[in-house]
Amino acid sequence: MTLYSTIILEKHGAATHIILNRPEVYNAFNQQCLSELLDAFDSISKDVGCRVVVVRSSSPKAFSAGADLHELASYGPRDAETCNRMWLAFFDAIEHLPKPVIAEVHGWAPGGGTELSLCCDFVICSSSAKFALAEIKLGVIPGAGAAVRITRWVGRLKAKEILMLGDTITGKEAVAIGLANRCVEATELRAAVDQLVERLVASAPRALAAAKMVVNFASEAPAPIAIESALKEFMLLFATKDQKEGMIAFLEKREPNFTGD
Repeated sequence: MTLYSTIILEKHGAATHIILNRPEVYNAFNQQCLSELLDAFDSISKDVGCRVVVVRSSSPKAFSAGADLHELASYGPRDAETCNRMWLAFFDAIEHLPKPVIAEVHGWAPGGGTELSLCCDFVICSSSAKFALAEIKLGVIPGAGAAVRITRWVGRLKAKEILMLGDTITGKEAVAIGLANRCVEATELRAAVDQLVERLVASAPRALAAAKMVVNFASEAPAPIAIESALKEFMLLFATKDQKEGMIAFLEKREPNFTGD
């Protein structure tokens, strides 16, 4: 695997773990980190042996503190646009990756840490997790799509509260309002993520990719168009070996062996 300076890639069977690795600044994202993450996701998209991606942290205190203000504070509008287009490309890579992406969140995850979790397909957090979109306290708003995503996730009223007040959201609160799937004790976080990975790895990769695409598209497109798109994905899966294996295994009362074909 490619060696990076701000992230670590680890293979765990059919899962690839991307470990944010700037613990001295609580994994704040600078441009080098964003560039390396883009490269990593491009590599993962071509890796047929990878079925699931986990994004986690090397820091015992934080998932990510968000954007690195040492870079950002001196920016003008053009610099801010250039930087944030890297963020947009990074989040686009996550949402369009035809594999499930899990955010394993503990500790601090404000700003870009929360923006990152909003792009992932699953968010499993610990009771220590602290989400926030507190950019309002810095005189700005989230610039990489979170203001849009949070509105679609939780609705206008709650989104305005989150964006305009910038309050911290605990792990349990994140589950309650739909920002996380599950909140567990810190000692149980890795096991909870591993269990989810195991279930996803056992599923048909192309069906998972189709489900991800359909849900992401349905959240943006008019219902009739989204329904037609879902039907197309459904039909295309009938050309896969995994569809035959899944249905035959069900009829034979055995567990299916999905290969991704």
